[in-house]
Amino acid sequence: MLVGLTGGIGSGKSTVASLLAAKGAVVVDADEVARAVVEPGEPAFSALVERFGAGILDTDGRLDRAALAALAFADDEGRKALGDITWPAIGEEFERRITEAPPGSVIVCDVPLLVESKAAAARPYVAVIVVEAPKALRLDRLELRGVARDDAERRMAAQATDEERRAVATHLVDNGGPLEQLERQVDAIWDEIVAGAGSGAGSVGE
Repeated sequence: MLVGLTGGIGSGKSTVASLLAAKGAVVVDADEVARAVVEPGEPAFSALVERFGAGILDTDGRLDRAALAALAFADDEGRKALGDITWPAIGEEFERRITEAPPGSVIVCDVPLLVESKAAAARPYVAVIVVEAPKALRLDRLELRGVARDDAERRMAAQATDEERRAVATHLVDNGGPLEQLERQVDAIWDEIVAGAGSGAGSVGE
């Protein structure tokens, strides 16, 4: 049973994912998958080095993401090459993790760009959880993580709007308050999802 989880940068989506994992959900995190497929020894890692050169590696021989970005985003050809190498690898690994989850699992697909990605949006979710928080709070959280405010605002502007995410949501989570409030919301959503699974409820969009 697939559950989609998304939210804008700084909304606290990862906290919701952790709460769901604590309840027994299998969380497949798109960001974690994206990091895993470019680890040394992975085919995408080798392909990136072959395409962009050894200058994208740090002193330990691992991927230097800033160096890669500087080269890959310098022109359209570089951007296309980066996408052609990484996106198929990410998609394959993401699907592998879904397939290998134990039978009967609630599988939470933690995808920041769920709305923006046609492949992610097309999965047969029984529910889609969208995490929200006020913009000012999101900016404060990102600053605490070391993201400059103007950079954070650019990242927000590049993502789907709150309205676009709400359009696909079956459950909205307000993460603008204390943790206890968030936990109560997640508890209620979990109970509803599990109850729906027991009743044989259909997928989103069916």
